[in-house]
Amino acid sequence: MIGRVVQAVGSAMIMANSMGIVTQYFPSSSRAEALAAISMFTSVGSISGPAFGGLLITQVSWRWIFLFNVPIGLLILLFGFRTLPMPKVTRGNLQNIMQTANWRGQNLFTAGIIFFFLSGYFIQQGTDKLLIGLAVLAVGLIITVYAFIQDDRAKKPWIEPALLRNPTYMISVSILLLVMLVNAISNILLPFYLQSYGKMSPFVSGLIMMLQSVTMLVVSPISGYLADHWDRQKLTIIGLIVLIVSQVGYALYPANMNLLLIVIPIVVNGVGIGLFLSPNNALTMDSVDQSVAGVAGSLNSFARTLGMTIGISMASSLLFLQLPGVAKITPQLGNQFLSAFRNVFWIATGLSVLALFIVLYRFLKRTKKPATTAPTSTTTK
Repeated sequence: MIGRVVQAVGSAMIMANSMGIVTQYFPSSSRAEALAAISMFTSVGSISGPAFGGLLITQVSWRWIFLFNVPIGLLILLFGFRTLPMPKVTRGNLQNIMQTANWRGQNLFTAGIIFFFLSGYFIQQGTDKLLIGLAVLAVGLIITVYAFIQDDRAKKPWIEPALLRNPTYMISVSILLLVMLVNAISNILLPFYLQSYGKMSPFVSGLIMMLQSVTMLVVSPISGYLADHWDRQKLTIIGLIVLIVSQVGYALYPANMNLLLIVIPIVVNGVGIGLFLSPNNALTMDSVDQSVAGVAGSLNSFARTLGMTIGISMASSLLFLQLPGVAKITPQLGNQFLSAFRNVFWIATGLSVLALFIVLYRFLKRTKKPATTAPTSTTTK
């Protein structure tokens, strides 16, 4: 568990700064294509990681999965040192920043998130623990919201107050959270359908689910190009419409494991996510000043991760809440499982429609006056 915490800290630092670095070095006119490249490499990792890990487990010890990351990490570290300029920050300055930071707000936020996700444990226990789970969920939400309020009033807030008062930025971040939440639902529920209910092997199931990442790999560069040469808001609307179609496809999954009907929604889902991410990320970073690009990118990454985590917890909770007394999905559950499975995806469809309405509202409220964008200079401070 300690190792997982250390890994999470490193991953969070990388994700938090990647969008800020892109904003610093790429002007608005080509920013979407640069952000699309990040999505492409994410897709490549999603495709190659499980396959390569499976190969290592088959041939050698599972420990090599982690040992292999050591030389790769060292090469990336060396490349980063040679490519990205290191800021000149003294130890005293860094120590002063850490000492004056709003740790009270951070601790409140941590406590709220713990309560928030702890509620899923109780909700999954069935109707007997449902009220306890909802109570814990409410406590988590209240503490988390208060953490943002407390941070906003602090002398040295973690989040730049101007970001929380930037409607364009907050809408983009909120939509991203909803989209990642919806996407996580399919990632967690499809193995139940393919392997537990349909009795597919993990290998075949993995290949089928990889189609989404493969599709995103193909669509992302196209989406990035279109986002830099066309209307970004219209492209996000198209992406969300495609995403809605995919969720309806999941909700209509057949009982007879028809491969064509199974594959089509997965591919459509990849198209929708691929079309949505690049223009939405570009809109997010265009709406803020470059001086706060790091915090803006960090909060955007947080919304992405939070959406995925909520989606995983919510999907499993909603599924087993409809299956009282069921601890394991089997083909014998038949229509009972299919009904619960489909109901969760109808909820995902509703959330996708909500995201579309928010984007449409932003689009219709867009004034004729061009929005102020972040500075496009490629020079560093």
